[in-house]
Amino acid sequence: MTKLTRTQARVLGGAADTNLRFEDLRQLLFGLGFSERVRGDHHIYTRPGLSEIINLQPREGGLAKPYQVRQVRGLIVKYRLQITEEG
Repeated sequence: MTKLTRTQARVLGGAADTNLRFEDLRQLLFGLGFSERVRGDHHIYTRPGLSEIINLQPREGGLAKPYQVRQVRGLIVKYRLQITEEG
């Protein structure tokens, strides 16, 4: 199991929402085919074929915000996103 698939399993499982590294969530979004634009501390992700965007900001300590992990999980489930590239 690769790091991206482990991260995806943690996001989909829901038990690690408060304890997921922001960098791991970023890498998962890249693996799901998203592109990133950064404005200050806002990381904005878009993906061809999706009208929704996702806006993430890291918490202190390098962790992702729990509600933003839930937003990513919602997009993965809603659009049945699969990892397209490893790393």
